Amino acid sequence: MALINDALADLMSLSPSEQFLYRKVAKKYGVSRLTLMRRHHATTQPHALKIINQQKLAPQQEAELIKYIEGLTARYLLPTREIIRNFASTIAKELVSESWVTRFINWHSIHLTSRWATGMDSNRH
Repeated sequence: MALINDALADLMSLSPSEQFLYRKVAKKYGVSRLTLMRRHHATTQPHALKIINQQKLAPQQEAELIKYIEGLTARYLLPTREIIRNFASTIAKELVSESWVTRFINWHSIHLTSRWATGMDSNRH
C-alpha cells in the first residue's frame, strides 16, 4: 500500500506538461501498472476508503446513535427498530432500511444488550 502511494505521489509531483509512462513509474516502485493507472485517474480507490464512503453513518454518528439508544433504555423507554430507524435517518439525512437497522444492532451487539421490560403493576393495570 505504501509503494502505490509513493508512486502516486511521484506522479502528482510531475508538472502537467511533463511526459511520463505508467510502465516506467510502476516498474520503479514495483507496483502493478494497471492499478497505478486506475488510482491515478481516480477510477478506483483503496478498499478501506471505499468501505468508509459506503457507510450511512460516520463512526462518530454511530457513537451518538448508541448513546441515544442507551439514554432511552436508561429512561425505561423501549427503543424499537422504528425509533432507531427514524433517528438514524435523521442523522444520515437519508432513509435507512430495516435491514440496515438489523445490521447496526448486530454489529454493535456488545454495546446494545436487549433485556425484558418489567411488567406493569397490577395496581396500575
